[in-house]
Amino acid sequence: MLAAVLLGFLFSLFLVFAGSYFKGKLAVLSSIIPISLFVYFLSFLPEISNGEVVYESYEWIPSFGVNLSFTLDGLALLFALMITGIGSLVFLYTSAYLKGHKYLDRFYGYLSLFMASMLGLVLSDNLMSLFIFWELTSISSFYLIGFNNDKADSRKSALVALGITGIGGLLLLGGAVLLGDVAGTYRISEMLSMRDSITDSSHYILILLLIFGAAFTKSAQFPFHFWLPGAMKAPTPVSTYLHSATMVKAGVYLLFRMTPVLNGGDIWHTILIVVGGITMLYSAIHIIFRTDLKGILAYSTISALGILVFLIGIGTQAALIAAAVFIVVHALYKASLFLITGIIDHETGTRDVTQLAGLRKVLLPVAIAGFIAALISGGVPPTLGFVGKDLIYESTLHFTNNAVLLTILAISTNVFLFYAGFVAGVKPFMGPLPKKFENIHLPSPLMWVPPLIMTLAGLVFGIFPGLIESAFAKPIAMTQAIAFEDFHLKLWHGFNTVLGLSAITLVLGTILYLKLTPSHALENSIAKFNFISPKILFLKLSEGFAVFSSYWTNFFQTGYLRHYISTIVAFLILLLGYLIFSDFSLESDFSTLAELTIYEISILLMLLAGVLYTVFTKSRLAAVAALGVVGLSFSLLFLFYSAPDLAMTQFSVDTLTVILFVLVLYKLPRYLNLSDRWLRIKHGVLSASFGVLITLLILRVLKEPKNTEITEFYAENAYKLAHGKNVVNVILVDFRGIDTMIEISVLIVAALGVFGLLKLRLKTKDKK
Repeated sequence: MLAAVLLGFLFSLFLVFAGSYFKGKLAVLSSIIPISLFVYFLSFLPEISNGEVVYESYEWIPSFGVNLSFTLDGLALLFALMITGIGSLVFLYTSAYLKGHKYLDRFYGYLSLFMASMLGLVLSDNLMSLFIFWELTSISSFYLIGFNNDKADSRKSALVALGITGIGGLLLLGGAVLLGDVAGTYRISEMLSMRDSITDSSHYILILLLIFGAAFTKSAQFPFHFWLPGAMKAPTPVSTYLHSATMVKAGVYLLFRMTPVLNGGDIWHTILIVVGGITMLYSAIHIIFRTDLKGILAYSTISALGILVFLIGIGTQAALIAAAVFIVVHALYKASLFLITGIIDHETGTRDVTQLAGLRKVLLPVAIAGFIAALISGGVPPTLGFVGKDLIYESTLHFTNNAVLLTILAISTNVFLFYAGFVAGVKPFMGPLPKKFENIHLPSPLMWVPPLIMTLAGLVFGIFPGLIESAFAKPIAMTQAIAFEDFHLKLWHGFNTVLGLSAITLVLGTILYLKLTPSHALENSIAKFNFISPKILFLKLSEGFAVFSSYWTNFFQTGYLRHYISTIVAFLILLLGYLIFSDFSLESDFSTLAELTIYEISILLMLLAGVLYTVFTKSRLAAVAALGVVGLSFSLLFLFYSAPDLAMTQFSVDTLTVILFVLVLYKLPRYLNLSDRWLRIKHGVLSASFGVLITLLILRVLKEPKNTEITEFYAENAYKLAHGKNVVNVILVDFRGIDTMIEISVLIVAALGVFGLLKLRLKTKDKK
């Protein structure tokens, strides 16, 4: 499994950095990787169908319990096959859809990066590695959504999507850390036996809210749903892959995976049912106010995701089986409708459903795929959509609380989804063909064969639902740690309540489709309520945060180095003052200190004189010279205390500093006043306070017992291990060699920066 993930990452890096040299010639060949991975995961189907689970683990950071652990069970296999299977078709579709595009190979690289990240996410058995792959999906989706980076709306949509899903990633990290701390492990498979201790923990509610926040932002649940319609600015292959089958279902996957770990009772069920229920109906109603095919599909996707969260919230075996089947149903028909929308846009130049009609006459295979996709979406027999819809009604009817209300909610949502499927999959192909579309030709089979394959799969799985039952439904049910009861998926269960509800849905959906025609008048009628939409509220919050950030930055970032140093010193004074005076005592053992000699007293007096002269002199050069006296005094002190190397270092640095100061001050205007009286008083108070606190800190340190373990280690091993007799040099060069190397690197970077600025200044002068 690790090999599959690494293959995807390596292939993506190759395409991003070297693909441009092939100028699109690798387009069709790029599909070999996802097809190969699909076949690889398909080979696990027999053993997973028998209830087996495949584990792999590789050490990464074992001291923190963070390893690359992977699990392949029914749930992971379902998502892995969707990621690679639909990914393969999207790769093939892209080769024709973006044929001749300058950055086609880069696009394939981003798609491969996303595919590998999603595979890592769904296969991870370690919460921390799952978080890393989770964030990689957000980053790669940012590249894909903003692929048309020459367009402002694409860039904005990419940033909004990254912002919302990035917040979710931060919430996931917090939840993972807390959950790992409570469970004592980050492995999800090990947490399965700890559900009672986790749900009884004082951190349970916080863990739950953090995990929910991550899932809701990723899977576009209300009120975080608005990033998904905005992401429709991406090319159609992106909308197909990310926003129907993979990324938007990552949150659903997380909830599915954590159900046996965190399902602790009413709070789990209530939050998921309420959020899922609001999302699915709110988004379904929005469908009737849209005229852009991608907009219709975006809101129907949000609604479908709401249904999945709603079913996971119900949490019974019937509901979880319904969710598993509906994941397949939605992936097949929604990916198909997105690809069909891409073909329509590619050939006609528009996605406005009010302008599209009669396209069956010029795009017959596409029309067939669209019609079947609409049947699956509407839950019309004998498609898999009919089986999935029946399972939804069965799970709501048998839920113990508010069964009638939940069933009405499910019926209402499915009626709008029926409408959406037929508007997107049937309406563009019905009626007379407008003259402006008469010259349209059927595109490459690489574009219309993929949606046809997926819709036919939805038809075959509907006629033979046992294929889904044995391959996914039962293995997934076994992963949910519920009292498993055997079940069988059937197309026909006889005349019963569920069948009646399905019939009502089909009748109401048909009436809605026939009576309600999409129009710009309807679309404009809802625009007046945009001021209370979550998107506008989020943007207002973002603008407010930007204003606050600007004020905060301007307050602290004044451009004066003295302000920055004053702020840092003031903070240190407060921090050290609190630490020292919270346990203040001046009792120190001064008997261990050596007596002051006349030489040391003389040096201290010289040092004090240098400080006072520096502070009160009005001559810049005199102040610099006095600073040199202060530095020289310290050098003499180091020398008296048997540290000639430190004395030499201090002397060299201080001499260089004085020279640099003189060179800088020499260039300043002679009578420039850089500070006033009150500023000097403030700096004097800060300096004196800081000096007093450092003195108190030193006195406090004298009270602490000496620990010479480190000193003895360096003294004993400096020559043995590093073959150096100067302990200080050995520490700097060997024991802390990496630190020294980094410090030197920082100085080199700073020197290069200064050199660049000087060159720029010289060039500017020459131009003048």
